[in-house]
Amino acid sequence: MNGDLGARLRTDTHALHVQAEHRPFMQALLRARLSTHAYCLLLRNLHPIYIALESALLAHAAHPMLAPIFNPALHRARAIERDLQTLHGPDWASSLPRLASCKSYTERLDLLRHTCPHALAAHAYVRFLGDLSGGQLLKRIVRDGLQLAPEGGGTHFYDFGDTAQTALLTRAFRTGLLGIPADKTLIDEIVAEARHAYGLHLDLFDQLAAASTPQVFNEP
Repeated sequence: MNGDLGARLRTDTHALHVQAEHRPFMQALLRARLSTHAYCLLLRNLHPIYIALESALLAHAAHPMLAPIFNPALHRARAIERDLQTLHGPDWASSLPRLASCKSYTERLDLLRHTCPHALAAHAYVRFLGDLSGGQLLKRIVRDGLQLAPEGGGTHFYDFGDTAQTALLTRAFRTGLLGIPADKTLIDEIVAEARHAYGLHLDLFDQLAAASTPQVFNEP
């Protein structure tokens, strides 16, 4: 077991995490000012990323550095599809564009799948733990901002079960990080990849803002 990977990931990506949260697109989301069109564009471009990440993790589920954190309950692709069906309609895949940053992200995941699968742990950390940590707050923000009925759908992306189940999944993932048999060299590699993942997110958020304008903001 290692006692350093989780702490290193948290501390060494903190500044990039803050940068991502302060991008205009994410600020609009966090302030419940994102239009339905812009939010659907976000989901549409996250969907291929989750497809690539989840299929790569499934292909390497028995890998000693991925098995401790592999959990299909965290996978979000199908939930995103349900939300897009509700919020946009059955033509979401053909009518909403995939951005260049989405293509770059999925290509990176495909490369790691075939050449460096242990580095996928970094992307699982950035996406899944972020979803678990911020999901309940974002669920309320999206519901309020898009004026969705409480039981009307559109926020399955953030649904990991009740508060206790979400906390259990979060603890299991953090415990799994401790179970990854990584020495300092491998920890450095995974942390570097996590930083790269945040860079890919920054590009995605900037392109989403550009692609959504002037539809990105609702009136406060």
